[in-house]
Amino acid sequence: MLKSALLAALTAIVLALPGISAQAADMKLNTTADHSKFKELQREFTSGPDVTKACLGCHTEAASQIHRTKHWTWEVINPLNNQRLGKKNVINNYCISTATNLGACATCHVGYGWVNSSFDFKSQENVDCLICHDTSGNYKKLPGGGQPPVKDTENPPGSGKIVKAIDLTAIAQKVGKTSRDSCGACHFFGGGGDGVKHGDMDTSLAAPDKEVDVHMDATGLDFTCSTCHKAPAHDVVGSRYMPTGKDSGDMRGKVNKSNPATCQSCHGQTPHKAGAQPAKLNQHTDKVACQTCHIPEFARGGVPTKMHWDWSTAGKLSPEGKPMLKKDAKGHVIYDSRKGDFVVAENVKPEYGWFNGEVTYTLLGDTVSKDNGVTLINALGGSASDGRSLIWPMKVMRGSQPYDPVNKTLVKPHVAGNDDTAFWKNFNWEKAITTGMQAVNAPFSGQVDFLKTEMYWPITHMVAPKEKALGCVECHARGGRLDKIEGVIPGRDANRWIDLIGWLAAGGTLAGVLLHGLVRIARRKN
Repeated sequence: MLKSALLAALTAIVLALPGISAQAADMKLNTTADHSKFKELQREFTSGPDVTKACLGCHTEAASQIHRTKHWTWEVINPLNNQRLGKKNVINNYCISTATNLGACATCHVGYGWVNSSFDFKSQENVDCLICHDTSGNYKKLPGGGQPPVKDTENPPGSGKIVKAIDLTAIAQKVGKTSRDSCGACHFFGGGGDGVKHGDMDTSLAAPDKEVDVHMDATGLDFTCSTCHKAPAHDVVGSRYMPTGKDSGDMRGKVNKSNPATCQSCHGQTPHKAGAQPAKLNQHTDKVACQTCHIPEFARGGVPTKMHWDWSTAGKLSPEGKPMLKKDAKGHVIYDSRKGDFVVAENVKPEYGWFNGEVTYTLLGDTVSKDNGVTLINALGGSASDGRSLIWPMKVMRGSQPYDPVNKTLVKPHVAGNDDTAFWKNFNWEKAITTGMQAVNAPFSGQVDFLKTEMYWPITHMVAPKEKALGCVECHARGGRLDKIEGVIPGRDANRWIDLIGWLAAGGTLAGVLLHGLVRIARRKN
């Protein structure tokens, strides 16, 4: 409230000055520089790299910093198991792979022109400053090259669909801090659409109310992504590939934290100060992640998330021989000829498991088999006894995806694009997989089968108001949320014989007390 009052007072003072508009006041209160006044930006720009060159005139170290980040390399090494994860070997059960579909995927890369292995990762002018720092809402890049349309462009080629040109000069003059919109332009749409992948990130977080996210509440705390995900030297902290399973509880500002995006970084290990039994609640923090109690459901903002994707049914055509879509009663797509069958859901209760931050992926070349049942795309480490784990809420994405039954490996099909080898164009798995595997120099037998997969996504956004946090009975009950979690008491691990003995003991005690009372009453005259 104090912050809001101060901001309102400052706004009133600025607006009282001669010739100052509300729009200008907002700019002056939220930035230290008006880029529209910079001479370097008062000219026509003919390409994205042209804008970057102008940015680097002042921000001399920015590109070099970006080059060292996962947003640039799309590669990380999990320090807990030293597994190297990159565009060439990582596979998921959504759109399956980036490496063979860069023309589509790299429109979200913080660079220009990454469509194949010839991309120059050392080029400073290939860095895309606008993708993160645009505040106009007008910036976009075209699939198939990752370049902004500086003139009206037919895309895809031959489709007859015209993408209108954007004004790079106007956009460059309005750059500023990152926002939920700029981060969300990519992260809200992971997996091919709004809310598809994460379950706890979608466009409802662009301007959420308190019920959707108590921290990002647009009329309340109004956190942006960078409030938690600090970015020293452009290196954004926090990653779903190398998450923090259990934080030490040290507070931001007091220690140099490797991941200041955790709940404990702000709230510590004893966050409960008031209400019913705060001491008892604080005893839970050494075993239960904050998110487990404070995110009762995900996909709560009105945008559904995908829970199942069956690629094996893709390719069905209408009676007229054309690709088709099927939608549910709410208008959500549940079948697409290009992608197969979907199951989507809103207000989903998470599944739960012990998690210590270690994630081991099934990568290209790893042995898989239908005989093993479900293949885990990512296996989460953790147990009740390792001392490094907490009980976390998860979105579990289930699917059926192509694999090579001869080599017994997952495959990387070329699914996106407008060429004849893309599955979305010709519905031919053999051709699409052959092209995709050649792109990463991996063997393919020419045979295709499908196996069931699961992928785990720890949930950490969409924190509900404290009044909506889970109550004791939600977890500590037979059939409750933690019914399948080892090491959880009481409630789940009841034994009916022990219960019977307990009730008999309690009944006997009560009977004895009543009998004693009656005897005392009968002998009261003595």
